[in-house]
Amino acid sequence: MSTAKINPDGTLKGKVALVTGASRGIGEAIAVRLAMEGAKVVCTARTAEAGESRLPGTLNDTIDRIRVAGGEASFIKADLSKAEDRERLVEDAKLIYGDIDILINNAAVTFFIPVEDFPKKRFDLMMEVQVWAPLHLSQLVLPAMRRKKAGAIVSISSGAAIHPVKPYETARAGGAIYGICKAAIERFSTGLAAEVYADNITVNAISPGLVATPGVAVHGLITEATKHRVSPVENIAEAVYQIVSRDPKDMTGRIDHAAPFLDEFGLKPSDLV
Repeated sequence: MSTAKINPDGTLKGKVALVTGASRGIGEAIAVRLAMEGAKVVCTARTAEAGESRLPGTLNDTIDRIRVAGGEASFIKADLSKAEDRERLVEDAKLIYGDIDILINNAAVTFFIPVEDFPKKRFDLMMEVQVWAPLHLSQLVLPAMRRKKAGAIVSISSGAAIHPVKPYETARAGGAIYGICKAAIERFSTGLAAEVYADNITVNAISPGLVATPGVAVHGLITEATKHRVSPVENIAEAVYQIVSRDPKDMTGRIDHAAPFLDEFGLKPSDLV
């Protein structure tokens, strides 16, 4: 790994990135990695200050981490389950830095409940945040990207999008709805990639693998049986950076997992500031 630093003249100099779910975990890591390459990063989540969530990490923490290292970042608190918050988010981001060049759809609300017990209220919330919000945010940023004939949209998916295989005893109970959401976001990504290909806009989905984030800890996803699969958060941050910085005609319409993606291009993840 290379020595971590902010390069204000990096490959993303002059670009504005919007990263959702950026108060902790994968979103925080992606925001930091993009800032390291000179992007101006707008971070958003529901948790701005300590005490607003039972989980560690806040938007203030993320932007402080970037700014202390010499990068440029701001945050906008927003609840992505609300259309008015999504619209305000994009408008306020434009006021701060200008049109959004890079959209990272990372925010998620997840409940692991067996299908027969799954309440519609929670199903609607998961679909709103994990599927409709990425689509709506894409609608909001695409006009500027089309005008510029450039842009990148990356949605964070999961191995849960893959169909379960026998023996079913090994499948996680209650993961069907989460899998539905991630499968939908993958099909959305490839479909949108085809629609905006002529405008030089890249659209991709990528899965991080099992990463030791606060959210993963809450759901108890790392166990004796799964701990061998844990991968560093730097993998997904690096993969996202590489996706948004490469030729959009070649790097679009892909559904990838972070570690194999890095191996395909012979890449090692950078340390994060």
